[in-house]
Parts: sequence; C-alpha cells; structure tokens
Amino acid sequence: MRNFIKKKENFKCENCGFEVSGDGYTDHCPKCLWGKHVDEEIPGDRASECGGLMKAVESTYVSGRYKIHYRCGKCRHEFWVREGEDDDRTLLMELMVK
Repeated sequence: MRNFIKKKENFKCENCGFEVSGDGYTDHCPKCLWGKHVDEEIPGDRASECGGLMKAVESTYVSGRYKIHYRCGKCRHEFWVREGEDDDRTLLMELMVK
C-alpha cells in the first residue's frame, strides 16, 4: 500500500464486541469484518474525525487474496483494504455473491 503508516493497536469491535489484537496492519474486526472510519488519506494516518462504523459491502479475490470494499455508515466514505490474516473466509465469500 502506498505510504502505509503501520500502527499496532488493539481494539474492541464496536459492532460485535470482539477483542481484536492488532498486528500493525489490522484495520477491521476479523470476526464480523466491520471497521471504524479512522483514516482519511493514507492507511494508518488516523486523521479522520468521522469515527463512523465501516461496513464491508463487497469483496473480490485477486492474486490469491481477498480485497474488501468498505462504506462508512456516517459519512458514506468508501475504500478498499486487503484481507487480514485471521479474517472470516466464509463472510468474505458471502460478500462476493451479493
């Protein structure tokens, strides 16, 4: 990713309550795939003031990895991220057929 800022942060998912252990690249919950709108321009910049919950709206499978398309429920900002190592593959596949 271009200019990615690595931030190792643990957090509690605001959608399902799962305690997520961050690895420096974690930007969403691996159990429900929801995230929080905290980045603005560069992944990891934590510059967004929105703070809305980000819903995974679709996924695609490219070069042996999933990519997840997110939309913020508060401001409607959209972006794509790579799957996390522990992401629920069943949910990723379900997003492909929607």
